[in-house]
Amino acid sequence: MGAEVEVKDEESITKLSTKSRFRYNSPLVQVSLIGLVCFCCPGMFNALSGMGGGGQVDPTATNNANTALYTTFAVFGILGGGIYNILGPHLTLAAGCSTYVLYAGSLLYYNQQPHQGFVIIAGALLGIGAGLLWACEGAIMTSYPPPNRKGTYISLFWSIFNMGGVIGGLVPFILNYHRNEAASVNDATYIGFMCFMSAGTLLSFAILPPNRVVRDDGTRCTDVKYSSVSKEATEVLQLFTNWKMLLIVPAAWASNFFYTYQFNNVNAVLFNLRTRGLNNVFYWGAQMLGSIGIGYILDFSFQSRRMRGFVGISVVALLGTAIWGGGLANQLPYSHDLPQSKKLDFKDSSFAGPFVLYFSYGLLDAMFQSMVYWVIGALADDSQTLSRYSGFYKGVQSAGAAVAWQVDTHKVPFLSQLIVNWSLTTISYPLLVLLVMLAVKDDNKTEDEIVNEAPVPSSNKDINSTAIST
Repeated sequence: MGAEVEVKDEESITKLSTKSRFRYNSPLVQVSLIGLVCFCCPGMFNALSGMGGGGQVDPTATNNANTALYTTFAVFGILGGGIYNILGPHLTLAAGCSTYVLYAGSLLYYNQQPHQGFVIIAGALLGIGAGLLWACEGAIMTSYPPPNRKGTYISLFWSIFNMGGVIGGLVPFILNYHRNEAASVNDATYIGFMCFMSAGTLLSFAILPPNRVVRDDGTRCTDVKYSSVSKEATEVLQLFTNWKMLLIVPAAWASNFFYTYQFNNVNAVLFNLRTRGLNNVFYWGAQMLGSIGIGYILDFSFQSRRMRGFVGISVVALLGTAIWGGGLANQLPYSHDLPQSKKLDFKDSSFAGPFVLYFSYGLLDAMFQSMVYWVIGALADDSQTLSRYSGFYKGVQSAGAAVAWQVDTHKVPFLSQLIVNWSLTTISYPLLVLLVMLAVKDDNKTEDEIVNEAPVPSSNKDINSTAIST
């Protein structure tokens, strides 16, 4: 009798799934919702950071805050996957989002009282919150979609998320448009960011846990219960000896390392305040285009999933080489900050070249990170494993960013920073090719799934126990 009820439930789920792709418990809606959460919180944070120095005339306070941020982010990025597996998406996301509001508030305070202590503490707390948020986001983005459409869903998420940077770039551009000689943004700019971030915190409660999300073919994203502290501690420690994760380390380290150079030493150095905001509109807009383009290649270019991976990595490698080469040509004429009177405005005739370069940096960032997320998503299909993999990626990424912000604080020459960034991304490409070659299968089953594939229940008792556990 129990087995018949279970079969009817499965049939009803399948019928429901074929009616509408836009139902609340579909992967499409849930990935869109996590995109909106990231639109409001890290998207706005990116817009704020992209101005260089958090919109302040002196970047020292925000450089130190970012060092504290990415140091704690490195720890909680790695731990975040385990915390998500224990607490679930609601508590993990809400706790993470609330720290973004605090950080924007600390910069509002700094605008009135230039004491960097509060900003640094808020940065450290934001690192904890960001670790939780991004581990949760990584699990949702890589495990909720069907295996053959992960690139498409990653590009969907990346487009919604980076729309936050586009809108966030418009905020300082509009509010500071008539302050073309100003060096730091006004209070209203920070208040606007805080409003968006607060909305993202509330929106995080709309995310469903993975066992309640049903794909279009009627399958659930996972049937696994939430984990225990002891199990997650063991699994997290094992990541450091997992050869797949070790091959991802250079790409993870590089993927936020270049932000410091691009934001502080290109956008903040070359352009005036209002133009920096305008540049960010196009920088994050370029990310939307880049994620869509690489998502198409990674999902539709070839029937073989491994071949799609090889082609995607090759395209990003070639484009990255060209863009960093353009960056080198742009960097050679200057080696230090420019006086305010020499900074470019969007109305200047010499604005076009550096603007196109900065736009291209945004395009490359989205393609690079979407490519890495696709590779991670191809290594497994269950949310628990992918939350740990994503957390490890974000942890290593944040450790690299923490170093990068201190590199800039210690006034390392701009050219040296560019060469290091270019080298790090270049090293990562052959390692990712090797990872796809060894660990990604063409039949949509990864090596981990084949080894750990669960046996089919052989009795009514087994079927009933499976129904109870889900």
